[in-house]
Amino acid sequence: MNVIEDSIDFDAYLRGPDEAASIRPAASWADEVISSFERPPSLAGASLPWGKTSEIVRLRRGELSIWPGMSGHGKSMIVGQVGLHLMAQGEKLCIASMEMKPAATMQRMCRQAFGCNAPGRREIHDLHAWTNNRLWIYDQQGQVSPERILAVGRYCHEQLGVTHFVVDNLLSCGIAEDGYDAQKQFVLALATHAHDTGQAVHLLAHSRKVKDELTPPGKFDVRGSASITDLADNVFSVWRNRGKELAIENGDHSKNDEADALLTVCKHRHGEWEGRIQLWFDRRSQSYLQGPNDQPKAMALMAANDHVEF
Repeated sequence: MNVIEDSIDFDAYLRGPDEAASIRPAASWADEVISSFERPPSLAGASLPWGKTSEIVRLRRGELSIWPGMSGHGKSMIVGQVGLHLMAQGEKLCIASMEMKPAATMQRMCRQAFGCNAPGRREIHDLHAWTNNRLWIYDQQGQVSPERILAVGRYCHEQLGVTHFVVDNLLSCGIAEDGYDAQKQFVLALATHAHDTGQAVHLLAHSRKVKDELTPPGKFDVRGSASITDLADNVFSVWRNRGKELAIENGDHSKNDEADALLTVCKHRHGEWEGRIQLWFDRRSQSYLQGPNDQPKAMALMAANDHVEF
């Protein structure tokens, strides 16, 4: 794991690429078009951590994904688990979390990587060694300007070869909750950056406050401008089954068969599938599992940089 200090001079990355660089002959895309016919979009890109989703949902480079959810429903947690799986597939990841300190982020990822509550010192060192040249963390808590976030993304792309950039979250990017035009411009800039550079961008966002948390939110429930989801390529809504939790706390086990969480694919622009993915939560490892009887599996961190098994 490498830390990107805020002391780095990002001024050179505040400006986007020259527009002229985007003007190319139409024939330049021939190979990409052929590839798209030979390999359907549903199988292109990186998979999610759950085998049952491998042929229906993919995370592709060059796309903007929005991850909305209510406060406390596990957005950061599930994206961290997804991030580990991305790195296991050869992707390079940067996390810009303005809410969690790097050590806290890594502590949770250690639990997810080893499928337990308290991995040993050797395991922790192994994971951190494995993340070298795979994972970077932008060390800045509190509010950061939209321009700085874009500069960090460009720096990661140009200098580090980062393929997936996580921004946690929209409210920490110096834009007022009712600043709808500013939100639109920022999300548009993120989408443009993703499309121009080929870097996948993942923006976490809050869902609107509702009278209770018992109903899963959809893409129209993202707090802020409607443009947030309009401009995104993908929208993955995270919802924790509070109804089941409350029932169990009160001694009612009638909801035991229900999933602990739902990951709803609300929008999947270059895929053919949208719908709800049921997940079960393992508290010890802070991981989401694909079945009620599944057990978390520790990652096998291999010596070879390009080979990881589960």
